[in-house]
Amino acid sequence: MTQQIHGTVAEGFEEVREEFAAFVAAERPDYEGQLCAYVHGRRVVDLWAGPDDVSADSLYGVFSSTKGAAHLVVALLVQDGTLELDRKVTYYWPEFAAEGKGALTLRELVTHRAGLIGLDAGFTEEELADDRLISERLADQRPFWRPGTAFGYHALVIGALAGEVVRRATGRTLQEVYEERVRAPYGLAFHLGLPAAEEPRFRSVQPMAPTAEQQAVLDAQPTGPHTLSSIAFNMHVPGTGGLEDHANSRTVRAKGPASAGGVASARGLAGMYAAAISEVDGRPPLLKPDTVAEVGQIHSVGYDLVARAHKAYGLGFQATAENWYPFLGAGAFGHSGAGGSQAFADPRSGLAYGYTRRRCAFPGGAAPENVGFVRAVHSAAL
Repeated sequence: MTQQIHGTVAEGFEEVREEFAAFVAAERPDYEGQLCAYVHGRRVVDLWAGPDDVSADSLYGVFSSTKGAAHLVVALLVQDGTLELDRKVTYYWPEFAAEGKGALTLRELVTHRAGLIGLDAGFTEEELADDRLISERLADQRPFWRPGTAFGYHALVIGALAGEVVRRATGRTLQEVYEERVRAPYGLAFHLGLPAAEEPRFRSVQPMAPTAEQQAVLDAQPTGPHTLSSIAFNMHVPGTGGLEDHANSRTVRAKGPASAGGVASARGLAGMYAAAISEVDGRPPLLKPDTVAEVGQIHSVGYDLVARAHKAYGLGFQATAENWYPFLGAGAFGHSGAGGSQAFADPRSGLAYGYTRRRCAFPGGAAPENVGFVRAVHSAAL
Protein backbone atom coordinates (compact mmCIF):
# COMPACT_ATOMS: atom_id res chain seq x y z
CA MET A 1 0.00 0.00 0.00
CA THR A 2 1.49 3.36 -1.08
CA GLN A 3 1.77 5.87 1.72
CA GLN A 4 0.14 9.27 1.36
CA ILE A 5 2.45 12.27 1.08
CA HIS A 6 1.45 15.15 3.33
CA GLY A 7 2.45 18.79 3.27
CA THR A 8 3.09 21.45 0.68
CA VAL A 9 5.69 22.81 -1.73
CA ALA A 10 5.94 26.29 -3.18
CA GLU A 11 5.44 26.93 -6.88
CA GLY A 12 8.50 25.75 -8.77
CA PHE A 13 9.33 23.03 -6.22
CA GLU A 14 6.88 20.41 -7.49
CA GLU A 15 9.76 18.17 -8.58
CA VAL A 16 10.82 17.89 -4.95
CA ARG A 17 7.43 16.48 -4.01
CA GLU A 18 7.67 14.03 -6.92
CA GLU A 19 11.15 12.91 -5.83
CA PHE A 20 9.96 12.45 -2.23
CA ALA A 21 6.82 10.57 -3.32
CA ALA A 22 8.81 8.26 -5.60
CA PHE A 23 11.20 7.37 -2.80
CA VAL A 24 8.41 6.75 -0.29
CA ALA A 25 6.58 4.53 -2.78
CA ALA A 26 9.71 2.44 -3.34
CA GLU A 27 10.68 2.25 0.34
CA ARG A 28 9.40 -0.31 2.84
CA PRO A 29 5.76 0.28 3.85
CA ASP A 30 6.61 1.41 7.38
CA TYR A 31 8.74 4.35 6.17
CA GLU A 32 8.41 7.50 8.25
CA GLY A 33 10.21 10.76 7.56
CA GLN A 34 10.09 14.51 6.99
CA LEU A 35 11.66 16.87 4.45
CA CYS A 36 11.82 20.64 4.77
CA ALA A 37 13.65 23.45 2.99
CA TYR A 38 13.87 27.23 3.02
CA VAL A 39 15.19 29.54 0.33
CA HIS A 40 16.24 33.04 1.43
CA GLY A 41 14.27 32.59 4.64
CA ARG A 42 11.01 31.43 3.02
CA ARG A 43 9.79 27.89 3.59
CA VAL A 44 9.39 26.27 0.18
CA VAL A 45 9.24 22.55 1.01
CA ASP A 46 7.35 21.00 3.93
CA LEU A 47 6.64 17.30 3.39
CA TRP A 48 6.20 14.19 5.51
CA ALA A 49 5.00 10.60 5.26
CA GLY A 50 4.18 7.88 7.76
CA PRO A 51 1.36 6.54 9.93
CA ASP A 52 -1.67 8.71 10.70
CA ASP A 53 -0.19 9.92 13.99
CA VAL A 54 2.86 11.44 12.26
CA SER A 55 2.90 15.13 11.39
CA ALA A 56 5.30 17.94 10.56
CA ASP A 57 5.53 18.50 14.32
CA SER A 58 6.76 14.98 15.14
CA LEU A 59 10.24 14.89 16.68
CA TYR A 60 13.11 12.48 15.99
CA GLY A 61 16.52 11.72 17.40
CA VAL A 62 18.91 13.42 14.96
CA PHE A 63 22.20 12.12 16.39
CA SER A 64 25.18 14.09 15.01
CA SER A 65 23.02 16.66 13.26
CA THR A 66 23.03 18.01 16.83
CA LYS A 67 26.61 19.15 16.25
CA GLY A 68 25.33 21.82 13.88
CA ALA A 69 23.53 23.53 16.76
CA ALA A 70 26.63 23.25 18.96
CA HIS A 71 28.89 24.79 16.33
CA LEU A 72 26.37 27.54 15.63
CA VAL A 73 26.66 28.58 19.28
CA VAL A 74 30.46 28.67 18.98
CA ALA A 75 30.16 30.75 15.78
CA LEU A 76 27.85 33.24 17.48
CA LEU A 77 30.23 33.66 20.43
CA VAL A 78 33.18 34.12 18.08
CA GLN A 79 31.17 36.71 16.19
CA ASP A 80 30.43 38.50 19.48
CA GLY A 81 34.11 38.51 20.43
CA THR A 82 33.41 36.36 23.50
CA LEU A 83 35.53 33.56 22.02
CA GLU A 84 38.67 33.89 19.92
CA LEU A 85 39.44 31.03 17.59
CA ASP A 86 43.20 31.33 17.72
CA ARG A 87 43.49 31.54 21.49
CA LYS A 88 44.69 28.43 23.25
CA VAL A 89 41.95 26.34 24.79
CA THR A 90 43.78 26.69 28.10
CA TYR A 91 43.05 30.43 28.13
CA TYR A 92 39.45 29.46 28.89
CA TRP A 93 40.02 26.02 30.43
CA PRO A 94 43.40 25.71 32.21
CA GLU A 95 42.97 22.06 33.20
CA PHE A 96 42.89 21.11 29.51
CA ALA A 97 46.69 21.44 29.36
CA ALA A 98 47.27 17.99 30.90
CA GLU A 99 49.03 15.32 28.82
CA GLY A 100 50.50 17.63 26.20
CA LYS A 101 47.34 19.44 25.08
CA GLY A 102 48.39 22.92 26.22
CA ALA A 103 49.22 24.38 22.79
CA LEU A 104 45.92 23.46 21.11
CA THR A 105 43.81 26.40 19.91
CA LEU A 106 40.05 26.66 19.95
CA ARG A 107 40.08 26.60 16.13
CA GLU A 108 41.93 23.28 16.19
CA LEU A 109 39.65 21.88 18.88
CA VAL A 110 36.41 22.43 16.99
CA THR A 111 37.87 21.15 13.71
CA HIS A 112 38.51 17.68 15.15
CA ARG A 113 42.29 18.11 15.51
CA ALA A 114 42.66 17.58 19.27
CA GLY A 115 43.24 13.81 19.14
CA LEU A 116 40.84 13.60 22.07
CA ILE A 117 38.29 11.25 20.55
CA GLY A 118 37.38 9.33 23.70
CA LEU A 119 38.71 7.68 26.82
CA ASP A 120 40.98 4.66 27.17
CA ALA A 121 38.43 3.28 29.62
CA GLY A 122 35.42 4.54 27.67
CA PHE A 123 32.14 5.90 29.00
CA THR A 124 29.02 4.29 30.37
CA GLU A 125 25.74 5.02 28.59
CA GLU A 126 24.76 7.28 31.47
CA GLU A 127 28.01 9.23 31.26
CA LEU A 128 27.53 9.90 27.55
CA ALA A 129 24.44 11.93 28.44
CA ASP A 130 26.45 14.34 30.62
CA ASP A 131 28.61 16.84 28.73
CA ARG A 132 30.11 18.26 31.92
CA LEU A 133 31.30 14.85 33.06
CA ILE A 134 32.67 14.04 29.59
CA SER A 135 34.73 17.23 29.54
CA GLU A 136 36.10 16.65 33.04
CA ARG A 137 37.23 13.14 32.14
CA LEU A 138 38.75 14.22 28.82
CA ALA A 139 40.80 17.00 30.38
CA ASP A 140 43.05 14.33 31.90
CA GLN A 141 43.13 12.03 28.86
CA ARG A 142 46.27 11.68 26.77
CA PRO A 143 45.41 12.50 23.13
CA PHE A 144 45.50 9.68 20.58
CA TRP A 145 47.65 11.72 18.15
CA ARG A 146 49.77 14.81 18.61
CA PRO A 147 47.23 17.65 18.81
CA GLY A 148 47.04 19.76 15.67
CA THR A 149 48.98 17.35 13.43
CA ALA A 150 46.03 15.40 12.01
CA PHE A 151 42.26 15.16 12.33
CA GLY A 152 39.70 12.52 13.15
CA TYR A 153 36.00 12.66 13.89
CA HIS A 154 35.34 13.29 17.62
CA ALA A 155 31.94 11.63 17.28
CA LEU A 156 30.62 11.54 20.85
CA VAL A 157 32.70 14.21 22.57
CA ILE A 158 33.18 17.28 20.36
CA GLY A 159 30.04 18.94 21.74
CA ALA A 160 31.22 18.44 25.32
CA LEU A 161 34.68 19.83 24.53
CA ALA A 162 33.29 22.92 22.80
CA GLY A 163 30.63 23.19 25.48
CA GLU A 164 33.18 23.38 28.28
CA VAL A 165 34.93 26.27 26.53
CA VAL A 166 31.55 27.99 26.18
CA ARG A 167 30.77 27.44 29.85
CA ARG A 168 34.13 28.76 31.00
CA ALA A 169 33.81 31.87 28.80
CA THR A 170 30.17 32.73 29.49
CA GLY A 171 29.17 31.03 32.74
CA ARG A 172 26.34 29.38 30.78
CA THR A 173 26.12 25.91 29.28
CA LEU A 174 26.16 25.58 25.51
CA GLN A 175 22.61 24.24 25.75
CA GLU A 176 21.47 27.34 27.65
CA VAL A 177 23.06 29.70 25.13
CA TYR A 178 21.47 27.79 22.27
CA GLU A 179 18.04 27.90 23.90
CA GLU A 180 18.21 31.63 24.63
CA ARG A 181 19.76 32.85 21.38
CA VAL A 182 18.65 30.35 18.75
CA ARG A 183 15.85 27.94 19.58
CA ALA A 184 13.44 30.03 21.66
CA PRO A 185 13.51 33.26 19.59
CA TYR A 186 12.60 31.35 16.42
CA GLY A 187 10.36 28.74 18.05
CA LEU A 188 12.47 26.00 16.50
CA ALA A 189 11.52 22.35 16.89
CA PHE A 190 15.17 21.48 17.44
CA HIS A 191 15.95 20.84 21.10
CA LEU A 192 19.19 20.37 23.00
CA GLY A 193 17.30 19.19 26.06
CA LEU A 194 13.73 18.09 25.31
CA PRO A 195 11.17 19.37 27.88
CA ALA A 196 8.96 16.70 29.40
CA ALA A 197 5.91 18.45 27.96
CA GLU A 198 7.24 17.81 24.43
CA GLU A 199 7.83 14.09 24.97
CA PRO A 200 4.54 12.98 23.35
CA ARG A 201 5.84 14.37 20.03
CA PHE A 202 8.95 12.16 20.11
CA ARG A 203 9.05 9.13 17.81
CA SER A 204 11.39 6.44 19.10
CA VAL A 205 14.27 5.49 16.82
CA GLN A 206 13.93 2.12 15.12
CA PRO A 207 17.00 0.15 14.01
CA MET A 208 17.20 -1.16 10.47
CA ALA A 209 18.65 -4.63 10.02
CA PRO A 210 21.16 -4.65 7.12
CA THR A 211 20.50 -6.82 4.10
CA ALA A 212 22.84 -9.75 3.44
CA GLU A 213 24.74 -7.61 0.94
CA GLN A 214 25.05 -4.71 3.40
CA GLN A 215 26.18 -7.05 6.16
CA ALA A 216 28.94 -8.36 3.90
CA VAL A 217 30.17 -4.78 3.48
CA LEU A 218 30.19 -4.33 7.26
CA ASP A 219 32.00 -7.62 7.80
CA ALA A 220 34.73 -6.59 5.36
CA GLN A 221 35.56 -3.42 7.27
CA PRO A 222 38.57 -3.57 9.59
CA THR A 223 37.40 -3.66 13.20
CA GLY A 224 38.87 -4.23 16.61
CA PRO A 225 38.13 -3.27 20.20
CA HIS A 226 41.04 -0.84 20.49
CA THR A 227 41.02 0.96 17.13
CA LEU A 228 40.57 4.71 16.91
CA SER A 229 37.13 4.15 15.43
CA SER A 230 36.07 1.88 18.28
CA ILE A 231 37.28 4.34 20.90
CA ALA A 232 35.67 7.33 19.16
CA PHE A 233 32.30 5.57 19.03
CA ASN A 234 32.73 4.03 22.50
CA MET A 235 32.42 0.52 21.05
CA HIS A 236 35.35 -0.76 23.12
CA VAL A 237 33.16 -0.72 26.24
CA PRO A 238 31.38 -4.06 26.85
CA GLY A 239 27.64 -3.93 27.34
CA THR A 240 26.93 -0.55 25.76
CA GLY A 241 23.70 -0.34 23.82
CA GLY A 242 23.06 0.12 20.14
CA LEU A 243 22.78 3.38 18.25
CA GLU A 244 19.05 3.63 18.79
CA ASP A 245 19.40 3.24 22.57
CA HIS A 246 21.15 6.62 22.82
CA ALA A 247 18.32 8.60 21.22
CA ASN A 248 15.64 6.48 22.88
CA SER A 249 16.95 7.30 26.36
CA ARG A 250 14.86 9.89 28.18
CA THR A 251 17.98 10.92 30.11
CA VAL A 252 19.78 11.71 26.86
CA ARG A 253 16.81 13.61 25.45
CA ALA A 254 16.37 15.60 28.66
CA LYS A 255 20.03 16.64 28.93
CA GLY A 256 20.63 17.13 25.21
CA PRO A 257 24.36 16.31 24.99
CA ALA A 258 25.74 18.56 22.27
CA SER A 259 27.48 15.87 20.22
CA ALA A 260 24.54 13.60 19.41
CA GLY A 261 21.65 14.12 21.84
CA GLY A 262 19.44 16.55 19.91
CA VAL A 263 15.78 16.00 19.05
CA ALA A 264 14.24 17.75 16.07
CA SER A 265 11.79 17.82 13.21
CA ALA A 266 12.86 18.57 9.66
CA ARG A 267 11.27 21.99 10.13
CA GLY A 268 13.51 22.55 13.13
CA LEU A 269 16.67 21.49 11.32
CA ALA A 270 16.01 23.57 8.21
CA GLY A 271 14.70 26.47 10.25
CA MET A 272 17.91 26.73 12.26
CA TYR A 273 20.06 26.94 9.15
CA ALA A 274 17.64 29.39 7.54
CA ALA A 275 17.96 31.62 10.61
CA ALA A 276 21.74 31.32 10.45
CA ILE A 277 22.09 32.74 6.92
CA SER A 278 18.82 34.52 6.05
CA GLU A 279 16.26 36.95 7.34
CA VAL A 280 13.41 34.91 8.81
CA ASP A 281 10.12 36.45 9.93
CA GLY A 282 11.66 39.91 9.98
CA ARG A 283 14.67 38.86 12.06
CA PRO A 284 18.13 39.48 10.58
CA PRO A 285 20.43 36.49 9.96
CA LEU A 286 22.13 35.17 13.09
CA LEU A 287 25.49 35.12 11.31
CA LYS A 288 27.09 38.06 9.54
CA PRO A 289 28.57 37.45 6.07
CA ASP A 290 32.15 37.25 7.38
CA THR A 291 31.14 34.66 9.96
CA VAL A 292 29.24 32.62 7.36
CA ALA A 293 32.36 32.60 5.20
CA GLU A 294 34.56 31.52 8.09
CA VAL A 295 32.38 28.64 9.30
CA GLY A 296 32.07 27.32 5.74
CA GLN A 297 35.77 27.63 4.96
CA ILE A 298 37.42 24.20 4.91
CA HIS A 299 39.74 23.80 7.91
CA SER A 300 40.42 20.05 8.00
CA VAL A 301 40.50 18.03 4.78
CA GLY A 302 42.04 14.73 3.79
CA TYR A 303 42.29 11.38 5.53
CA ASP A 304 40.13 11.24 8.65
CA LEU A 305 41.91 8.95 11.15
CA VAL A 306 38.64 7.83 12.75
CA ALA A 307 36.42 7.50 9.68
CA ARG A 308 39.32 5.99 7.67
CA ALA A 309 38.15 7.94 4.65
CA HIS A 310 38.43 11.30 2.91
CA LYS A 311 36.49 13.91 4.90
CA ALA A 312 36.32 17.68 5.10
CA TYR A 313 35.25 19.97 7.93
CA GLY A 314 34.62 23.67 8.13
CA LEU A 315 34.64 25.39 11.49
CA GLY A 316 33.19 22.36 13.26
CA PHE A 317 30.51 21.88 10.63
CA GLN A 318 30.87 19.30 7.89
CA ALA A 319 31.84 20.78 4.53
CA THR A 320 28.58 19.68 2.92
CA ALA A 321 29.55 19.99 -0.75
CA GLU A 322 32.90 18.25 -0.27
CA ASN A 323 31.48 15.40 1.82
CA TRP A 324 28.09 14.79 0.28
CA TYR A 325 26.73 16.93 -2.56
CA PRO A 326 29.38 18.37 -4.91
CA PHE A 327 26.79 20.35 -6.87
CA LEU A 328 26.20 22.67 -3.89
CA GLY A 329 27.91 26.02 -3.64
CA ALA A 330 31.36 26.46 -2.13
CA GLY A 331 31.09 27.20 1.58
CA ALA A 332 27.96 25.11 2.22
CA PHE A 333 28.03 23.94 5.83
CA GLY A 334 25.95 21.65 8.03
CA HIS A 335 25.91 18.25 9.67
CA SER A 336 24.42 14.81 9.12
CA GLY A 337 23.31 12.31 11.75
CA ALA A 338 23.90 8.58 12.13
CA GLY A 339 20.22 7.71 11.85
CA GLY A 340 19.99 9.28 8.39
CA SER A 341 19.19 12.92 9.17
CA GLN A 342 20.77 15.73 7.19
CA ALA A 343 20.78 19.50 7.65
CA PHE A 344 22.79 22.30 6.09
CA ALA A 345 22.92 25.82 4.69
CA ASP A 346 24.12 26.70 1.20
CA PRO A 347 24.71 30.47 1.47
CA ARG A 348 25.29 30.98 -2.26
CA SER A 349 21.81 29.75 -3.20
CA GLY A 350 20.13 30.81 0.06
CA LEU A 351 19.07 27.20 0.64
CA ALA A 352 18.53 25.73 4.12
CA TYR A 353 17.67 22.02 4.26
CA GLY A 354 16.47 19.52 6.86
CA TYR A 355 15.60 15.83 6.67
CA THR A 356 14.66 13.30 9.35
CA ARG A 357 13.64 9.64 9.28
CA ARG A 358 12.57 7.28 12.02
CA ARG A 359 14.24 4.03 10.97
CA CYS A 360 18.02 4.21 10.90
CA ALA A 361 19.50 4.25 7.42
CA PHE A 362 22.37 2.08 6.20
CA PRO A 363 25.31 2.57 6.51
CA GLY A 364 24.87 5.54 8.87
CA GLY A 365 25.26 9.25 8.36
CA ALA A 366 23.13 11.08 5.82
CA ALA A 367 20.61 8.63 4.35
CA PRO A 368 21.24 7.87 0.65
CA GLU A 369 17.89 9.31 -0.43
CA ASN A 370 19.14 12.77 0.52
CA VAL A 371 21.15 12.90 -2.72
CA GLY A 372 18.00 12.97 -4.84
CA PHE A 373 16.14 15.27 -2.45
CA VAL A 374 18.98 17.78 -2.18
CA ARG A 375 19.56 17.82 -5.93
CA ALA A 376 15.87 18.51 -6.60
CA VAL A 377 15.62 21.24 -3.96
CA HIS A 378 18.87 22.90 -5.05
CA SER A 379 17.86 22.83 -8.72
CA ALA A 380 14.53 24.46 -7.91
CA ALA A 381 16.20 27.03 -5.69
CA LEU A 382 18.45 28.09 -8.54
